[in-house]
Amino acid sequence: MEQYLLFNSSDFPVLSTLVLLPLAGAIVCLFIRNETFLKLWGMAVTTATMALSLPLYFLFDQTSDKYQFAELRQWIPALKFDYAVGVDGISLPLVLLTTCLMPLCILCSWNQIKDRLAEFIFVLLIMESAMIGVFVSLTTVIFYIFWEGMLIPMYLLIAVWGGPRRDYASIKFFLYTFAGSVFLLVALIVLYVKSGTFFIPDFMHLQYPFRIQMWIFICCAIAFAIKIPMYPFHTWLPAAHVEAPTAGSVILASVLLKMGGYGFLRFCLPIAPDASLYCAPVIIVMSLVAIVIGGYLALGQNDVKKLIAYSSVAHMGFVTLGIFLFSMQGVKGAILQMVNHGITTGALFICIGIIYERTHSRELEVNKALGMLMPAYVMFLGIFSLSAFGFPGTNGFVGEFMVLAAAFADNMLVGALAIPGAVLAAAYMLRMLQKMVWADSDGHHHDVHDGGGGSHILTDINAREWFILSVLVVFVFWLGFKPGLVLDIMDASVRHLLNHIGV
Repeated sequence: MEQYLLFNSSDFPVLSTLVLLPLAGAIVCLFIRNETFLKLWGMAVTTATMALSLPLYFLFDQTSDKYQFAELRQWIPALKFDYAVGVDGISLPLVLLTTCLMPLCILCSWNQIKDRLAEFIFVLLIMESAMIGVFVSLTTVIFYIFWEGMLIPMYLLIAVWGGPRRDYASIKFFLYTFAGSVFLLVALIVLYVKSGTFFIPDFMHLQYPFRIQMWIFICCAIAFAIKIPMYPFHTWLPAAHVEAPTAGSVILASVLLKMGGYGFLRFCLPIAPDASLYCAPVIIVMSLVAIVIGGYLALGQNDVKKLIAYSSVAHMGFVTLGIFLFSMQGVKGAILQMVNHGITTGALFICIGIIYERTHSRELEVNKALGMLMPAYVMFLGIFSLSAFGFPGTNGFVGEFMVLAAAFADNMLVGALAIPGAVLAAAYMLRMLQKMVWADSDGHHHDVHDGGGGSHILTDINAREWFILSVLVVFVFWLGFKPGLVLDIMDASVRHLLNHIGV
């Protein structure tokens, strides 16, 4: 085991602390009765978790392909089950994405959540603990506990604080993802039976017959395809996004969808390399279909949340396409695309939440011609929209460009078939911008009625919203002009993965 790990020289259990700190904070918030203090507590816990995670970036050894900041302890010796956590160049960017977004989730819910606030903060913190746990787990038992542990908090976010059809959306989300988890559990049991270990890095260095690899790949691929979600497993996503509160949509789009791509990189490719190569054409075709169909469906939406939800299907299609091209450029582009999509789509959902708080509608016809009344808002909306369709200079451009370049290098036809997805992205985002910013309007729909029977004209974003959107804009341009900040971290780990596959 230890040959795959690089232990923290200070012996401080930083990864375990990252997992346990939100959990401890969640328990404490159940005993807080003051609503303002509850919000401040949630903000303090998520900010502390973020602050604890940031040094990992600077202390990470970019030349090593080992799992770093590792912790290894005996747990149940009779079953050869140990507690093991660590991060490599693939998982670290996703851990940092999670910890940096969670304080913004608290802030964007500041005035939106009015009922059961203690329970809401509790669920968000439990969610953060489970998401970090998935990315740092190095044993299948711990991984599966956290993988399943995410379902209940996300279900509650939709079912308790969601929109009018929250019951339908939450149950559909739970049934789809739980069904996928059953397939994943079968694969993990087979791996234990065949190898006698729960340690994930050990699986990479064991040879399995092709038939066993195929069973492992199929079971894992179904679970991860549902989580991404790939076409045709995507139907739960629009309903979940539309009904979820803003923080739920941000978490769902920015982090939960990435766990499908992470699962392919952590399980399918290294553990079942022959089966991955054999099934790659099928996954590539499914990815191309998702890119085009997701874009086409997004183009026809009038509900802005649904539009962004379908765009996620298309963007995540680029992720799976890049992964199954089996090239340095493709895989690194896919991981970068996951990070960039998390930032941009999370920002777009926050923008939608901001306007929904004012107009109580997500329809384009209601939220049009905002340019005169909310200039700062439409400035941010424009930047994030440009990033969403990969405008050069924004973070959305680099990952998508790398995947497309890898696709053309691998097969001209594959690259050509992916191009319509990029064109559709520009079409549906510019259509949304045209309607929300410049469309003709008589102005009456902007007279928003308040609870006392009066009305008021829409106001531009406040200081809290300025702060949230400004932070995300910094990442949009920072990673747009300096993508090496993420690409350099993953280089050694991706190279090791591809060498193991033999491509």
